[in-house]
Amino acid sequence: MLKTMRKNIQSLKSILWIVVAMFILSIFMIWGGAGRLGESSPSTTIVSMGKYSVSALAFQQALRNRVEAIKAQYKDANRGFLEQLNLPQQVLQGLVEQSLVFSLADEMGISASDAEVAARVTSYPGLQRDGKFIGYDEYKRVLQMNRISMGDFEDGVRKDLVLSKTIQLLTAGVTATPDEIWENYKKTKETAKLEYLVLETAKVTLDKKPDAAELTAHFEKNKDKYKIPEKRGGVYVFLRNDDLKKEVELSDSEIEAYYRNNQPQFQSPEKTKVSRIYLPFAGKDKALVQAEAQSVLDKAKAGQDFAALAKTYSRDEKAKDGGDYGFYDWASLSQAERDDVAKLGAGQVSGLVTLDAGIALLKVTEKTAAAVTPLAEAKPQIRSIIVDQKARALATQRISTLEKEAKKVKNLETAAEKAGFKPQVTGLLKSGDALGDADPSGSVSAALFGLKDKEISAPIYTYGGVALAEYRKSEAPRAATFDEVKANVETDLTEVKKKELALARIKDARAQLTDKNWEDVAQKFKLEIKTVEAHQREQYIGIIGENKDIDALAFSLPVKQVSEPVAFETGYTVLRVLDRKDATKADFEKEKETETANLLEQKKNKFLQAYMAKLRAEKNIKVKYDLYLKTTNDVLARYETEK
Repeated sequence: MLKTMRKNIQSLKSILWIVVAMFILSIFMIWGGAGRLGESSPSTTIVSMGKYSVSALAFQQALRNRVEAIKAQYKDANRGFLEQLNLPQQVLQGLVEQSLVFSLADEMGISASDAEVAARVTSYPGLQRDGKFIGYDEYKRVLQMNRISMGDFEDGVRKDLVLSKTIQLLTAGVTATPDEIWENYKKTKETAKLEYLVLETAKVTLDKKPDAAELTAHFEKNKDKYKIPEKRGGVYVFLRNDDLKKEVELSDSEIEAYYRNNQPQFQSPEKTKVSRIYLPFAGKDKALVQAEAQSVLDKAKAGQDFAALAKTYSRDEKAKDGGDYGFYDWASLSQAERDDVAKLGAGQVSGLVTLDAGIALLKVTEKTAAAVTPLAEAKPQIRSIIVDQKARALATQRISTLEKEAKKVKNLETAAEKAGFKPQVTGLLKSGDALGDADPSGSVSAALFGLKDKEISAPIYTYGGVALAEYRKSEAPRAATFDEVKANVETDLTEVKKKELALARIKDARAQLTDKNWEDVAQKFKLEIKTVEAHQREQYIGIIGENKDIDALAFSLPVKQVSEPVAFETGYTVLRVLDRKDATKADFEKEKETETANLLEQKKNKFLQAYMAKLRAEKNIKVKYDLYLKTTNDVLARYETEK
């Protein structure tokens, strides 16, 4: 799920991000008083690029909006999960790209007239009633109710128009040939049902560890790979949030105010957990599949364990898990299946749901009604959040005071001792090395590599607190000796040997495969057997991920023919195509107009992404990483204690 989400969020860029999100950021962010791009003072600017800038306030609100949108879909998302998605970086990049387009619009002389703004306002869906504009007086009243000035609102609309016009002009020359449209159509419409055996190298064990001679030989053969990078050291002061929490005072009124002002955080929507049994047609007589499905349904209705039935009869990727689609994954099922789920109560089983490629049975295994956490229950969580925020603020205030004094006397140790702090020596570290439990993410060591000799850093924000560091010494990069990297050499050689064994085992398994013995061979050679009902090109496949070689085989390998072993990042697989659905020219002609529009949008996005990368390289973009990290911490801190 994480890889899919990260891919989806990364794709929210260029045309989609700038045009759609800009309207939200430039209008709805004003409702929350987030400020506007290009209007921040130097002390509150995270990114500057000539005339335009991104303020901490704009970034803070944009990040909050994205976090809340994700949590609306994934209720259990906490700080660690959000950081793994690289969400703060994605949001900041989106704001930077908006500013770059504004800069480009200035250079090209693109603007939006008052008439264009008026036309956009009067056509905005939120200001329509019965297909008509609600009228000037009602429009003004709506803005006043939401505490928005008409000038701010229409300024946001004007910016949205400028962005749209600039992007349209930039991408006006992007075209798609008939052959490109046809190939793209095939990519989205053609599917292949795959069966594959897979072996991950992590599941292969060696009889013995590599001996000394093998390790030495591997090191000598790959000497260029083993180098000791530059190391740096210095002194630092670290203020731990947890140590400052005991100084924080918190009143009941503050807790109550937080509860009132953050109601969505304490609202739990209805949650439904679903299991599924799927019987594919896969070239079988549909009447026979229907009869088998009815038999399974009868057993389920009679009280037999649904999970056990799924493991026996189901033929989709969740079968091994008893058909469990959890609270969220079932949302990816067909509309017909989701409609049936909506009709079921907890413990109820659906009827037979006939789909294009098979028949499904569904069971709601758990259903929780929407609820609001009462203040009394929420108090411990709120207390933890506010205390953490106040401790962070206290740490920031103290470290900022120390920073000013340290830079004044040009010595962190002297300033720290005068202020009653105990400075510590880092030792020599590679960039990104952890600094004990104070900084497991390596932010302090990374900061040292951005400093000149004897230079004192800006505040360094970490998960557990805030630090200040001074760069003192370094060790130049050099070739490693065998003893220095012996552990790495052993790890690398062990992986090589595991891959060799995995490849040999999957080759032996392939040699014994027939049309009907795949499960037996899988069991004999300790391989996993998997099925993909409708694979499309560039689609993610379970353990394997995205793989161009498998894509090529899926749409070229003769049906039922076993492939040669295919390597992927963490192992090997062999596969066969059980069935394939080809695109037809007749169907294509019916959808040609839509397909042309879709492909053009894709090509425009790719062009714009490349153009944005070029602009970023050309512009003098300066990022205040200390302010970026602080603002990110301020936003994500409230999600640290959530489970």
